[in-house]
Amino acid sequence: MNKRLLRNIVACATAATCAYYTGKYVERQQLEAPHTEQRTFAQDAQQRLVRRPGLPIFGTVSAAVPVPAEDVNLTATPARISQIMKYGFPGLDHVRSYSDFVLSYDRRNRVPHWVFEHLTPASVARNEAVDRSKCDFRADESIHPFFRAQNTDYRRSGYDRGHMAAAGNHRRHQKHCEDTFFLSNMAPQVGQGFNRDSWNRLEMYVRKLTQTYPNVYVCTGPLYLPRKEDDGKTYVKYEVIGANTVAVPTHFYKVIVSETADQQLDMEAYVMPNQVISDDTPLQVFQVPPETVERAAGLLFFDQVNRKQLRRINGKKA
Repeated sequence: MNKRLLRNIVACATAATCAYYTGKYVERQQLEAPHTEQRTFAQDAQQRLVRRPGLPIFGTVSAAVPVPAEDVNLTATPARISQIMKYGFPGLDHVRSYSDFVLSYDRRNRVPHWVFEHLTPASVARNEAVDRSKCDFRADESIHPFFRAQNTDYRRSGYDRGHMAAAGNHRRHQKHCEDTFFLSNMAPQVGQGFNRDSWNRLEMYVRKLTQTYPNVYVCTGPLYLPRKEDDGKTYVKYEVIGANTVAVPTHFYKVIVSETADQQLDMEAYVMPNQVISDDTPLQVFQVPPETVERAAGLLFFDQVNRKQLRRINGKKA
């Protein structure tokens, strides 16, 4: 009797197992069949992407030694990227390396997380061979189409396509300037009173630092800061524009490290609201402790900096 019961139990278990796996197989076939075309489109879109370097194998490069003018690189070489990122990456999410700057792309918001630049007196010097008017804003085909910003997103939005890596910072070659016009380097900015005025003054100030320091490292990006509403609760709210829902940041930051010839470092950090700012507002009003930006952005800037090298932070002795 016990043997017969055992055989029945084994037979039932075997039948149940077979039925389970048969059902799973049929279910998988049914689920996959309707999406065959979608998967093919995604695969085709992936294949159409322009390949752009992400994280290279770094060489040993002294960023205190400027690149000779005749050896200007028009591609993202490991040597140049290691110069730009000498003091560390703030993050490693969707990193893209361009001819003269490096950025991390925020695929959800269609703007950068951060953009890193290494400026020298030569890189910002006036160059008659470089003509900004010949540069066109264009979609970045290294970004998957699902996450790519388009010029149509900005059209009639009321916002400028605001450079994170400023075009005026990259004058050594026309290609360097042109790369800054990829929409992956842009974020929506209020035009009159901000992008064309106060933010531009901050960019010019950063370039002017190269008159004092042979190397200036600058990290720029967007912020989405919380604000208390009438109900007493705190919210993070921001507008999105266009069919691709490009995020409009509430604020923008710049964190700057200026390096002397003997490799002493001065650090500055700025946060500016994305709104009209009075022309008579001094830039120092927007200085904040660097750790404030790090907490807000969720990033660690210049984490490879030896703090003993820091002489000043926001003009005060470190």
